Amino acid sequence: MAAAAGGGMTVAEKILARHAGRDRVGPGDLVTVDVDTVVLFDNNFMPNRWREILAIDDPSRIIVVFDHRAPAPNAQVAAAHRTGRAFATRWGITRLHDVGATQGIAHQLVADHGYALPGSVLLCSDSHTCSAGVFNCIARGVGQPDIVLAAIRHQTWFQVGATVRYELHGTLARAVTTKDAFLQMAGVHGDHATQNVEFGGPGIAGLSISARKTLTTMAAELSAEFATFEPDPVLLEWVRARNDAPFEPAWPDADARYAAVRRVDLSALEPLVAFPDTVIGNSHPVAAAAGTKIDQAFVGSCANGTLEDLALAAQVVSGRTVAPGVRFIVTPASQTVWRDAARTGILATLADAGAVITPPTCGACGGGHLGALGPDEVCITATTRNFKGRMGDPTARIYMGSPATVAASALTGTITDPREFLQ
Repeated sequence: MAAAAGGGMTVAEKILARHAGRDRVGPGDLVTVDVDTVVLFDNNFMPNRWREILAIDDPSRIIVVFDHRAPAPNAQVAAAHRTGRAFATRWGITRLHDVGATQGIAHQLVADHGYALPGSVLLCSDSHTCSAGVFNCIARGVGQPDIVLAAIRHQTWFQVGATVRYELHGTLARAVTTKDAFLQMAGVHGDHATQNVEFGGPGIAGLSISARKTLTTMAAELSAEFATFEPDPVLLEWVRARNDAPFEPAWPDADARYAAVRRVDLSALEPLVAFPDTVIGNSHPVAAAAGTKIDQAFVGSCANGTLEDLALAAQVVSGRTVAPGVRFIVTPASQTVWRDAARTGILATLADAGAVITPPTCGACGGGHLGALGPDEVCITATTRNFKGRMGDPTARIYMGSPATVAASALTGTITDPREFLQ
């Protein structure tokens, strides 16, 4: 569909304009904006990055999370966690997610606790911070100097990018997920560097928050600046149930200007797999990879470690057994997800099939711990990235699919269409 030619603003433009104190902004504008929420995670506190912050005047704006390597796998990470704890204590930061009851991946914790308010600006140094855009905010990963400035001065700057809107229609088939929808977008439309991505259309009504969050999280792999959803009752109720702070949602104008408007028919999608080393222009029907022998299957990460994702994997493997020689690793995205999956029997179903359940952490997604790949190994993963060396040895090959595709592949020992197990 051709780009809209009107003079209105998109969701991202409206939020940027509000936070810059301007009536309107458009592509190419440089804006200094107020920042509502700053998330610091364990990588920020590593010795090679951390410089002591000497002034925090509003600790209520700051969240501290230990997620990339938690519990600490070595002395260096343990020291970073210690630095983070001391920082939170010094400045009275109450939203500290340490190893234990409130542990989890930062982007899942933002969802669990309603930290991302519609219409707000949220920053973190992790590249998948755009995940929070599912809640109708603008959220982005920034470097260490920018995150420190935002923590101290509550401001940052952006150059406004053009927006591509995806209109979602129809409903997903049982064995198809929004991970497959993302893989189609990446395969057909390529990267979206310097652009924003906006999701809307009647199809979003049939998608859970977890399903929507997969799309905003994976927008990082499109090189998008911001990824946002237009607000609807499901989204607004999710936030209100978790956070009683006031907020102002942002709807796109009817005559908003888009670089492109693209229709996605969810009903027409099939299970897809990204072949190794990139997701851009590299998505194929699962049949194209069927029969490829695997050593490891992994379900987890900020993109696919939700209760819904784990439940889908459990449906596939229920009453069945993981193939000999395959390591099936499942990492819930937060302790809340872990507990809910335990209470509902999902973890027991996965473990009975032969899966290994880890603590909530980024874990094997980034190759840091709890499932790094060895030389020449093959993995199919429901995570965020599949580039060379991402999950361990650079000779390993990483295929990417949905949690259903990963679970089905764990059962057969080869990449497998999940529709064989989910009719």
